[in-house]
Amino acid sequence: MTVSRLTITASALLLSGCATSLIEVPAANIPAPATYAEQLPPAGLDEAWWNGFRDPVLAALVERGLGANFEIAAARDRVFSAEALLRAEWADRLPSIDGSGEADLELTEGNSPVTASAGLLGSFDLDLSGRLSAEIRAAAASYAEADYLRADQQRLVAAAIARQYVEYRRTGAQLELFEQSTELQRQTLRIVNLRFEAGLAANLDVRRAAADLAQTEARLGLIEIARAEAEHGLAILLAEPPGTLAIMSPENAVTIPQYSAGPAIGTPANLLRRRGDILAAEARVLRAAAEVGIEQADLRPSLVIPGSILLGDGTIDGLFGSFLASLGAALDLPLFDGGRRRAEVTAARADLDASLSEYRQAFLRALGEAENALVAIRAYRERGASLEEAIVQSETALEQSNALYREGLASLFDVLDAQRQLISSRQSQLDNEAAIANAFIALHSAAASSTEDFN
Repeated sequence: MTVSRLTITASALLLSGCATSLIEVPAANIPAPATYAEQLPPAGLDEAWWNGFRDPVLAALVERGLGANFEIAAARDRVFSAEALLRAEWADRLPSIDGSGEADLELTEGNSPVTASAGLLGSFDLDLSGRLSAEIRAAAASYAEADYLRADQQRLVAAAIARQYVEYRRTGAQLELFEQSTELQRQTLRIVNLRFEAGLAANLDVRRAAADLAQTEARLGLIEIARAEAEHGLAILLAEPPGTLAIMSPENAVTIPQYSAGPAIGTPANLLRRRGDILAAEARVLRAAAEVGIEQADLRPSLVIPGSILLGDGTIDGLFGSFLASLGAALDLPLFDGGRRRAEVTAARADLDASLSEYRQAFLRALGEAENALVAIRAYRERGASLEEAIVQSETALEQSNALYREGLASLFDVLDAQRQLISSRQSQLDNEAAIANAFIALHSAAASSTEDFN
């Protein structure tokens, strides 16, 4: 089905003013499918999606990050700035009054007269051209965009914290697997040494077993680097210096967090109401439409009423002795500018069309993120079942190859190959579990299923 939210949002942002400045916003005509191509996971929680991991450490980190993250703070400050600019545009619709004062001292021989005057100067723009109203609508759209981007920054930070936490847990599980793998290879090396000392194995077998063990031990540094990077990344997201973050270890610290169920994903059309970046793109369309109105206002006459009140007769004693007031009208009629104003209108309309295209693209990009995550969840789960079978078969193969090797019916190469397959399968299983967790993070981030809804 085709969905367009611009009509609703435009009416919400259109502020009172001269009707001649209103610009009709073209329909976005976004083709939003009724359903996703992939089957959605079951919903179970009507709360923040990260609680679906049932991990209190993760939940605490996300909540902490949402309150402390500097990028969120910067986005919040930009909202305050946009709100102030909107108030400034509204102020232009009111009369402006400025005070003035002047005093002169003439130094002459025998006499030093002082002259003084004071007054008020003011003006009032009737907004005959509609420019002020269009500027207010542009500022209102900028304010809405800033607020949507603030919400979107929360979405991005929550997902980033969850991904870093999954990586932190993955590297913890890798360290546990490293200990298991090296212990397995040390046992093999001890058996080979005993057989070599008994004259039942060649020195080449000892070297091969020792090389395999050293190769596995060499991975420890890489795991430690990845773990430190994950920990430092979490610290930065929580606005803390890297290396100072203390992460409380959960009971199952050496496993990958498993996702159970979270809030409902909804339909693709929900992205238009939930995703802050899409709503921000929509606000940019409305701002571009208002900017067309601003440029069109320059083609129309403008009327400003200036006024002044002057107090004083030129002497200090008569400062309040006289009163002079004036009121006028200044009409500005655009006549000839070589086509500059109309060219600026054309450029503004082209910017409006570009903003519409970017709005449509933002929706398609979000929809693609959600669809990719759904495919990843299904594919990684299917892969996980195959990896579990591979681990079972690898463990059996290793047991059999060890038994045959002790009896002299298999070579050390068979044993080492079975060990490599088992270690590789276990490592792949860990990576796959982390990939499933990250796919769920990507899905809920794409669907913005726990951020503010803007209706």
